[in-house]
Amino acid sequence: MKKIVYVTGCLGFIGSYVTRACLKMGWYVRGVDKITYAANIKLLDEFNEYENFTFTKCDICDLKWLYDCDYIINAAAETHVDNSIVNNNDFIKSNITGVHNILEMIRKKNNYKMPTLLHFSTDEVYGDVSGDSHTEMDLLKPSNPYSASKAAADQLIIAWARTYKVPYIIVRPTNNYGIGQYTEKLIPKACKFLSLGRKIPLHDNGRPIRDWLHAWDTANAIITIIESKSVNEIFNIAGGNKKSNMEVVNKILHCYFGDEYFEKWYDEKEFLDFGVTRDGHDLKYDINDDKLKSLGWYPQAKFDDEIGPIVEHYRKNFIW
Repeated sequence: MKKIVYVTGCLGFIGSYVTRACLKMGWYVRGVDKITYAANIKLLDEFNEYENFTFTKCDICDLKWLYDCDYIINAAAETHVDNSIVNNNDFIKSNITGVHNILEMIRKKNNYKMPTLLHFSTDEVYGDVSGDSHTEMDLLKPSNPYSASKAAADQLIIAWARTYKVPYIIVRPTNNYGIGQYTEKLIPKACKFLSLGRKIPLHDNGRPIRDWLHAWDTANAIITIIESKSVNEIFNIAGGNKKSNMEVVNKILHCYFGDEYFEKWYDEKEFLDFGVTRDGHDLKYDINDDKLKSLGWYPQAKFDDEIGPIVEHYRKNFIW
């Protein structure tokens, strides 16, 4: 059955992969994006090739009306932790007020016309892992303004479901990667700094551990969840590629310069800047996604196989 879906943040990194996956399913997609600094406006050329795509330029805080639809996939968000520490106002507005506005539009529809809100949260809402990997039932303990704003949105959604019967799905993916990511994130940022001949900044000596999830696997997880007809559920999405930031950067350097050069000439003092710090950071995230895998989804991308082509792409395509 064909579905009608909104994808907010459709010109952002994760939103664009989800949009592409929905269009390939033959679904009708109404993309919404306010076009911030991290949006890729060139994606509209690709998406407009599909007759089942329409676009609205709008901030989710300012949306006034929802056409009848089956799902609102909310990928619109401010996501960069460093930015949230410097100025958290945009994070409160987009990640909390924007979600509140969407919830209010949904609840004002007749019950039988309420679409399901499929909301992108993050594994960061759990905070540092101190024992076993986090499950969907664990307490939320965010450590910085970004993760706090996402946790607040999660709580709003659950409360609106209880009080107003708004149907929802919350997904909490790990670190996404892939071609098309903006240069404030580690992989494209490292490539950009190498292109400029500058040192790659690594906070906490590169020790933080993240689980890397390809954006295509994320998009496929969304399709799997929707096709399962799940409702009022939370799903963790893990990549199965746990690596320290130091490991990731070393792989980038190998790919960028080649193994022979790296092995003969590598000096971390030449390429890496360990003098940066990040307040409110977590050392390690670790989530259990058995619940999602029970639906038949498994991550397909292997980080070690994907990193080479991604680095080569950013080496050839400088992003400001």
